[in-house]
Amino acid sequence: MLAFVCWPMLYTTQHKAFTMTTSTTMTIRVSSETKLKLERIAADTRRSKSFLAAEAVSAYVDRELEIIEGIKRGMADAAAGRVVPHDDAMAEVDAVIEVVEANRRGNR
Repeated sequence: MLAFVCWPMLYTTQHKAFTMTTSTTMTIRVSSETKLKLERIAADTRRSKSFLAAEAVSAYVDRELEIIEGIKRGMADAAAGRVVPHDDAMAEVDAVIEVVEANRRGNR
């Protein structure tokens, strides 16, 4: 991914823009293999290893937080009784699978 820095905004080739924030330093341990792969990516994309590592950690944290929040919402729904019986859920899943398989057979 190519990126162009125009303080205080970062514009990427995917047309994402975000306000640059202050950063902090963090030390992590990775395997030698991971370090070599990161070095390859850095060389191929002309980005620093620090930039790529920060981007990867940020994406991981965002994804994990979404998963955790989804689990918390599901647990709250279950506690409030907002649930679907297993047999009903499986019947709906089976019906969707049937439709997809019928469409596949019809498109051959």
